[in-house]
Amino acid sequence: MLLSVSFVPVKQITSSVPRSNFPENELNHVAELILKGEGIINPLILRSTSLESYEVVDGHFEYYAAARAREINLRKGEMIGAFIIESNNQESIEQQIKLLRMPNSGTSSNVSPVSDGIESPLINTESRFINTESRMTNLESRFENRTIELQREFRLEIKNINDRLKEIENRIPKPMEPLEALNTLSLSELTSKLRRVGINIKIIEKIISERDNGKFKSFSNVVDRIKGLGDKTMLKIIDSFAEGTV
Repeated sequence: MLLSVSFVPVKQITSSVPRSNFPENELNHVAELILKGEGIINPLILRSTSLESYEVVDGHFEYYAAARAREINLRKGEMIGAFIIESNNQESIEQQIKLLRMPNSGTSSNVSPVSDGIESPLINTESRFINTESRMTNLESRFENRTIELQREFRLEIKNINDRLKEIENRIPKPMEPLEALNTLSLSELTSKLRRVGINIKIIEKIISERDNGKFKSFSNVVDRIKGLGDKTMLKIIDSFAEGTV
């Protein structure tokens, strides 16, 4: 069977090392990091004492930090990652503990021997705590850098969207005021637009001819200067421009 991390309820774990061996401020700090990181990067090593209970073999500090995390937030701190020693892997795990979890081979270990259940004195707490804190700090730094990067990408995407919207907006033809159209459109353009709403071609030609004598000042000025163009027809032209018919 491959060695893998199991998630064990914290309340099912016990330790033969007193909690008082560890500074409460350090336990509190690591507990907050465990909750913030939603897990621990240094799994406990446990042995099963019954069907639903475990004892710490290595990682007493981490266990008490996890217990403190559960006290702070019962839901988030309910489970903790751990390696559980089985009969088929006991010897290899004990050797790994000695080689990988004991920085100074000439000193006693905080490992609880599996064979006789006797706990060795707890050492190297400070160095293991510093190592755990350093790893958590590194994770926090990576998370912060990634957050900054995502914010930068988000702002850039928003800018690109705004630029595209402005470009599309600039492509949309702006509506022309009816009086401006009567004063500026060519004969063909004015004919094309006004013929759609039933304006007689002779009226259109008169508009083109009359505006050479000066621009129309108002709609009433158009009616006064163009014979055959009544108020109703003028209103029809105005409405058609307003509704986008022409």
